[in-house]
Amino acid sequence: MKILLVPTMKILLLPAALVFATTVALAQTPAPATAPAPAGNPDTGKKLFVSYGCWQCHGYEGQGGAAGPRLAPRPLPFAGFSRYVRRPTNQMPPYTAKVVPDADLEHIHAYLMSRPAAPAPSSIPLLK
Repeated sequence: MKILLVPTMKILLLPAALVFATTVALAQTPAPATAPAPAGNPDTGKKLFVSYGCWQCHGYEGQGGAAGPRLAPRPLPFAGFSRYVRRPTNQMPPYTAKVVPDADLEHIHAYLMSRPAAPAPSSIPLLK
């Protein structure tokens, strides 16, 4: 029985080793340069964020809530942000370019990029 087990294990381990080697090789290749975020107006983006109702799930500052994840102060790069808004994977409805034009999405992204980071807990007097 051991004689049959060894060749079978070799057959099963070969594809796993190939997948592992490919993964390691791809992980070591440098990532392509990311495109800069498109120019958008944060003030316009804030108005659009509110008017499209994004705040209802993501909070007024993009801080996240019970129904939506945190978006700010470091949102996804614009390409990923746009792709997710257009084709979300969870409960969020898709916002096609007919519903939210690309220019509006650029403004919303600029607004989320403009949100300041939360202060460090050590800088809050009540938490000391």
